[in-house]
Amino acid sequence: MRRLPRDDGPRVRMEFEGQPLLAYAGDTVAAALLAGNHWNFRATPVSGASRGPFCMMGVCFDCLVEIDGVANRQACMIEVRDGMRVKRQLGASDIDGEADPFAQGEQDAPS
Repeated sequence: MRRLPRDDGPRVRMEFEGQPLLAYAGDTVAAALLAGNHWNFRATPVSGASRGPFCMMGVCFDCLVEIDGVANRQACMIEVRDGMRVKRQLGASDIDGEADPFAQGEQDAPS
């Protein structure tokens, strides 16, 4: 996959995993990360396997990332904005964005 040449439009500054990244205003987070040569967006909760965007239209959930401290965000559905902080999502997170305790190795599941 490659990005078509583009030299127009405003740029925004964001960061991925603490590293600065320039993106075009109007791009999705997934498009910006792929253009920056970042392919691994998350790790699966069970095996820890790497995942990245697949469908680019909000159906598959393989592009889940943490954006500005909020987990479970679909990178392919959210436009970049100046100052945005994006991190890989490692394992599962609950609806509040807290890590799933069972993804961290606890043995007893609630009954």
